[in-house]
This record gives sequence, C-alpha cells and structure tokens, in this order.
Amino acid sequence: MSDDNTNNRSNEIDGTRGFATDLGGTEVDDEESNQGLFDDLLSGEPIFENKEVLRPSYTPHELPHRSDQINKMATILVAALRGETPSNILIYGKTGTGKTASAKFVSKELESTSQKYSVPCDVEYINCEVTDTQYRVLAQLANKFIEKNEQRIDDRIDELESLLAGVDEYDRSQPPDSLPNSSEGESELFEFPIEDAEARPTEADTGSGDPTVTSSGGSTDSPGDTNQTTDGDSAVEMGGLGTGESPTRNEGNDRSTDDPTGTDASDSSERSDETDDADRFITTVDDESASSHEEHGAEFPPDHPLESTPFDSKSAVEARIESLEEDRESFEEVPMTGWPTDRVYSVFFDAVDYDERVVVIMLDEIDKLVEKSGDDTLYNLSRMNSELENSRVSIIGISNDLKFTDFLDPRVKSSLGEEEIVFPPYDANQLRDILQHRSEVAFKGGALSDDVIPLCAAFAAQEHGDARRALDLLRTAGELAERAQSETIVEEHVRQAQDKIELDRVVEVVRTLPTQSKLVLFSIILLEKNGVHSINTGEVFNIYKRLCEEIDADVLTQRRVTDLISELDMLGIVNAVVVSKGRYGRTKEISLSVPLEETEAVLLSDSRLSDIDDVQPFVQARFEN
Repeated sequence: MSDDNTNNRSNEIDGTRGFATDLGGTEVDDEESNQGLFDDLLSGEPIFENKEVLRPSYTPHELPHRSDQINKMATILVAALRGETPSNILIYGKTGTGKTASAKFVSKELESTSQKYSVPCDVEYINCEVTDTQYRVLAQLANKFIEKNEQRIDDRIDELESLLAGVDEYDRSQPPDSLPNSSEGESELFEFPIEDAEARPTEADTGSGDPTVTSSGGSTDSPGDTNQTTDGDSAVEMGGLGTGESPTRNEGNDRSTDDPTGTDASDSSERSDETDDADRFITTVDDESASSHEEHGAEFPPDHPLESTPFDSKSAVEARIESLEEDRESFEEVPMTGWPTDRVYSVFFDAVDYDERVVVIMLDEIDKLVEKSGDDTLYNLSRMNSELENSRVSIIGISNDLKFTDFLDPRVKSSLGEEEIVFPPYDANQLRDILQHRSEVAFKGGALSDDVIPLCAAFAAQEHGDARRALDLLRTAGELAERAQSETIVEEHVRQAQDKIELDRVVEVVRTLPTQSKLVLFSIILLEKNGVHSINTGEVFNIYKRLCEEIDADVLTQRRVTDLISELDMLGIVNAVVVSKGRYGRTKEISLSVPLEETEAVLLSDSRLSDIDDVQPFVQARFEN
C-alpha cells in the first residue's frame, strides 16, 4: 500500500472514530493531553490490601464479642441437622450491632455442616427492606427453591445415567451364555416372569416335601426336578424352584428354603435399609420398580451395578429418569408480578415440599415487611409445617424495632417468637477490637497511625455503638488518605471522613424524602435563612402553604404538617422540642440539624422544587403580615 493510501486510511479512521494516530512521525497534542489522567493516581503506594473486609456486606470468619449470641443460635438450629424442625428465632438490636453478620455466619456454618453429614438443609436470605411485599417474598423464595430442585434433579439424573452406563459395561463384560434372554438388551438377571413362576411344579406336583438344597458344587438337587446346570452354565443355579420361590445367589453355603421366598427375614431387612440410603435425595421411590422388585424377587451378584439399589432392572432406572425429567419440566418460574397471591404461595409450597429437607428462611428487616404488607406473610410461613409432608420450615426474623411484634396477630406472635435473641450495642473497647481485627486484613503493614482506630471507635460509640459506622469511618479515612497519596492514615483523615459521611447521609436521606416532606423542610430552611430563631409549627405551616401554591401541590392540614416535622426530627434532619408557653399552651420549637446550604442544594435538585423562582418575597411578606 502506498504512503498516500496509508495517510488517507489514517485520516478516515481519525475522522470516524476519533483515534489519535502518528503514522508520519508527527506528534499529536491530543495523545499527550490524554496521558497522566490515572497515572498520578496509580503512582502512589496503595494503602489497602483488601478493602472489601471493611464493607458491611462482608461476613468475617469470626465475630468478636458475639460468641454468646452465636452459640445460642447454633444451639437452636442444630435441630435441623437431626432432621427436626428448629424453633423460630427473632433477633433484635440497633443498627450495626452484628445481627445480620452473626445470622449469616451461623447459616453458613449450618449449610457446610449439613453437607458434611449429608443432611439436606437449605438456608435462604431475604432482605425485606428491598423485598417488602408478600407477593415478592413468596415469589423470590419459590424461584430459589425451584432452582435448587432443578439442580438436584440434574444431579440425580447424572447419577442414574452413570448407573445405566455401569449396567451396560457389566453386561458387555459377561460371557454371552451367562446372560439370560431379555428384550432390547436389558439386564434383568435372575428374574422370572410371573407366568413362568406359576408354571413351575409345586411341592404337590412333585410329591416331595423336602426343601430345596443348593450345594456348594454348583448344582441344585431337588426330588423330581431334572434341571441342573453344568460347568459351562451360569454360576447361579436356576432349577429346584417351588411356586413363589425366588432364585438365590450361590455363596458357598447351604440355604434353607423353609421361607417360600428363598431368603431369610434379616437379609431382606438389610436390603431394604440399603435401598433407602441409595435414593436419599429423591423423596418418592418409583412404585412400579419397587413392586416389580418385590414380585420378581430380582437378585444380583455382589459386583452388579444394580445391587443395593431400589431398581430391579435397567428399564426401571430408565423409567425413573423419565419421571425426574417430567418433574423438572413441570416447574414454572414465578413472575415478579401478575399472579394471584394464592397461586404464588401454592407454587412456593410445592417447591419446598418436593424434597425431604429442613428449610431456614432468614427475613432481615422483618419489621419493614410487616409495616408494608401486614403479617399475612409471617402467618403463612409460620403455619406451613402443619401442611408440609416432606420438609420442615423454620424462620429467623431480624429487626431493629424492639416493638414491632406489638402489631402482630397474637397467633403469629406466639408461633413466630419462640426464641428471642437481643444484640446489645458495642462499647468503644469492643468496637476497637472489631476494627483491629478487620484492619489486619484490610490494610498493608504500617498504614495506620496509633490514634486512628481509637478515634474511629470513639466516634462510632457515640452513634449507639454502631460497628457499621465504625467500619465506614475507617474505610473512608483510608480512601481519603489514598487520594491524598499519603502513606499513612492519620487522625485528620478520620475527622475528614466523619464530616464526609455525615454529609453523604444527609444528602441521601433528603434526596429520598417525599415531596410533601421536602416542602416542609424547605420552609424551615427559608425561615432560618431569614434569621428566624425558635421556629414554631404555625410559622412553618404558613410558609409551607405558599410553597404548595407556588408549585401547585396539595396543601395538607396543619396536624399532618406537624406529623411530618416529627418524622424529620426522627431522621435527625431537624430538632423539634416541645416547650410550654404557660397559659398559651405548648408548641414545638424547631431548628435545623444539618448543613443549611448543602441541604438546600439537594432540595432544589428536585424538579418540582426547582420551579420555585423567587421565594424571598413570600418569606418577607410573611414577616410583614
């Protein structure tokens, strides 16, 4: 290709894709300007070794100062490993006291131990702050158990297909004359059709009352019966069977046939126990194969693949595979909307009861579920065990509200709150231990100054012993130090992190407020900006009405505005104190508890409030009047 063509091609690429090219040796300014954007940030030595350890979603291998609560949970849930139904558990505690982390830790241990001892046990976690309606909870649980059932069916089909392959391999390894005639190549060793068994001579026909004796020499002697095998025939003797008798393996010992089946009771019992263990994860054994096995009395050599299984023939295994495939096809995933709730519950119920297992359902923020959709979900879940045939269900509820059970139906409360565990707040020393334990994994050696962890613990202890707040502080301090390319996290980084977290929390809370609450908060901000102190409810209501008229919003009653002020007080955005005015009654004195300018900026980012062009005259007019 010529140089002209090359340059044309280069220009074409530049024009269409914006690539900076340098085919002619000319330096391009764009390329230089794009360099160094991340280079400077990457040039510093990283402080973190594993930042995820400091996030609330991380579940540590051990939880300091929560051993009592963990041991109590384990004592209750150990019943699941015995195949029994554990008591329902309610866990209470303020935010950041280790409730969810401890419950997840115990559930992971429960599942791993259940696999170790081959005891079917499933734990499912639902965050009710996100999944907050009965429909969504049941649909999510139903789909999770359908997925588990499909996986178990696939695993079982793989096992059965391996069993079929083993039967085929066994048949190929046997001499041709040692296998009985069977249709389509099936291996039905030592079976007789029912009509053949009935056609065999009975004791009355032969006139012999002596029992059949199997000799160690490989032949069966029975008066009046001439069927004997030679050395070239099968190792198991086929002659000398009375009506209803089953052929038996030649183990070198004489076997009495006083029992008309040709086997003694203890041997039959052992075979039954082995059969149950062989198909443990499938609830229902194929009735046809079981009855066929019993009627035909099929027995196999010790090295046969179908020995110690519930299947008497290859066709029975194939029938079981077909049945499992039909079960898998019958599962229907629940959509997140559109079905009647009773249908969703029915699908969930069937999915749980498909296998024999113990199910532990963990409902985090359970009070949000009750607040949004009542206690119907808890009632249905807590009453399931009276209808389930194969499975058993236990509930773990986690709540920050110690009083949420006051709103439950007495029947739900009695069945749900069988065991209660309270998580007290951490003190400063306990928070220090938690941070020290996490920091050893989260940071590189020497990255923390000595006063960082005590300061983070002290700040978090002021927030009701919130370990989550302490971890956020430590992580944010590390991020600020890393951005400043500092090799060590110091006290100043922690104080900056405290301010940043506080502002981020305010911004997030204010942004998610309903429009009416934003209008009330905006009214308080306008009053404070104009120098009004000790703001009362009436003053807020007057400004609020004018703001509603400005954006064409519905005007609530003064009583409802008072309730919204109380909600803002509960969120920590404002401070509302009830004061007595003597004979003039009582009123609330309101003041802002968050940074004024940043909060106002968040409010004005709302599309409806941004339509307020000039609110200053409203405020001034209110004072003039």
